[in-house]
Amino acid sequence: MQINQQSLVSIITVNYNQADVTCDLLKSAKNLSYAHVEIIVVDNASVENPTQKIKTVFPEAKIILSDKNLGFAGGNNLGIQSAKGELLFFINNDTVLTPDILENLIAVFQKNEKAGAVSPKIYYFDEPEKIQFAGYTRMNPCTGRNVTIGQFEIDKGQHDHPRNTAYAHGAAMMVHRKVIDKVGMMPDFFFLYFEEFDWSEQIKRAGFEILYEPKAKIYHKESVTTGKLSPLKTYYETRNRILFMRRNAGNLQLIALSISLAFFTIPKNLLLYLLKGEIELARSFLRGIIWNILHKTPGNMNIA
Repeated sequence: MQINQQSLVSIITVNYNQADVTCDLLKSAKNLSYAHVEIIVVDNASVENPTQKIKTVFPEAKIILSDKNLGFAGGNNLGIQSAKGELLFFINNDTVLTPDILENLIAVFQKNEKAGAVSPKIYYFDEPEKIQFAGYTRMNPCTGRNVTIGQFEIDKGQHDHPRNTAYAHGAAMMVHRKVIDKVGMMPDFFFLYFEEFDWSEQIKRAGFEILYEPKAKIYHKESVTTGKLSPLKTYYETRNRILFMRRNAGNLQLIALSISLAFFTIPKNLLLYLLKGEIELARSFLRGIIWNILHKTPGNMNIA
């Protein structure tokens, strides 16, 4: 499928009890200089139906109401099923778009036939001169952790060169339709966090590249829905970090990870939580660990 500056782009975002935040995103979408777009908002069973608020701001938006919370991946997958674009741009609802972001992302697919997914340079919304994302390093096999390139740095042009990156960023990533046709939709058994990392691994295994494009820019309010530090976030980040490694690491790497968890990560984190009196976070952390002990490594199934 030939990509050009007339290709339809499906912009997909997921809302969960944050209609006002989503409307801020849609207001920024009205300033896009690229005209060939459709906007899809998937509501993940919010307490209040956001349709009226969203239609007031962006009447053309296609709104999909889920009858249950499908998580980040599941919500985006609903959007994929309704999308008509050759390119699909997945964005968090707590982001603000820059007018020329689509042209800059599309240009990557025009130049590189192997491009599978592309993420823009991401800035912190509250500190717009500060970078949140300029690429990712690969996961450390012993810790299941990686480095976000450029994070917290003041932008002085030091990350203005496009490059391959280990993973796309879930807050903003454009994916070619042919990629989804080949590798399938997002792995929804992650529910929340690490699904874009796992999806990136699948995309690379299928022969495509994951890229970072600094000319494309977006501003991210970060963790509006789950909170910067919450039991929900702690549980899913813990559970899914290990689950990602189980699905994507070799046997020796998993042995190294298990040793690191048993003798360093678990004792250290529990001690820190207890010293700070964060009992609920400690419980959520342990629940994430125990889930991986009790469950087999999932494949194409739906686990909530």
